[in-house]
Amino acid sequence: MKKLFTGVILFALFIGFTGTTLAADGSAIFKAKCLACHGPDGKGTVMAPAFKGNAYINDSTAEEITATIKDGRNGAAKKYKNFALGMPPQHLNDDELSAVVSYLKSLASESAE
Repeated sequence: MKKLFTGVILFALFIGFTGTTLAADGSAIFKAKCLACHGPDGKGTVMAPAFKGNAYINDSTAEEITATIKDGRNGAAKKYKNFALGMPPQHLNDDELSAVVSYLKSLASESAE
């Protein structure tokens, strides 16, 4: 019984201390969800704009960027008309959205090449 109790305590401590490491990783989410269109390191492709040096990302609030990610942009709502494809809505939880927005802001603060 003592071994079981010790095991439960160790497991609870493990979960408690790893909670911060389980936080959403904006870079990893970007690579999984955004890289195909926006390119490696957010440099853009023929399908979608770059995030490096992107004025919209730099000048917009986190809430505005979050809305764009959640709702997507198609048709008249497209900001960048020179790209044939619209942006599909993404289904991310609040922590993931926050992490992606922070990552996009960091990319946008870098100068475009």
